[in-house]
Amino acid sequence: MSTRSSLQTQAGKFIISGAISAVVDLGLTWVLQIFFGAGPVLARSVGFIFGTITAYLINRRWTFQAAPSTRRFLMVAALYTITYFVNVGLHAALYRLFSGWEWNDSLAIVVAFVIAQGTATVINFIVQRVFIFR
Repeated sequence: MSTRSSLQTQAGKFIISGAISAVVDLGLTWVLQIFFGAGPVLARSVGFIFGTITAYLINRRWTFQAAPSTRRFLMVAALYTITYFVNVGLHAALYRLFSGWEWNDSLAIVVAFVIAQGTATVINFIVQRVFIFR
């Protein structure tokens, strides 16, 4: 398989696993904020943790087809710790910004989530493909 095909295949699988993980992540974030009144940082943190676990399990087995490895797990944990702060911080800032525009809360949550998650996803894919699951 050529490098380009491999990259395209992995990117496609990464996007699919990301979509599945995003449903878990955004679903929990939205439910916690809308139904339980949690603040954006708490809600986003819980969603991020469960979405991250989902993403790691799918990506390790399906996207990158890697055997279990403590070293690799610790590298992913370090990466997700960094992207946690990028993701949650950006989500909180954008949520406050969009709420200030008097948007509907659900719309502000979703738009902030999409932008923050998109940024973190690009960082995660590049680091995982180049350094962790090469």
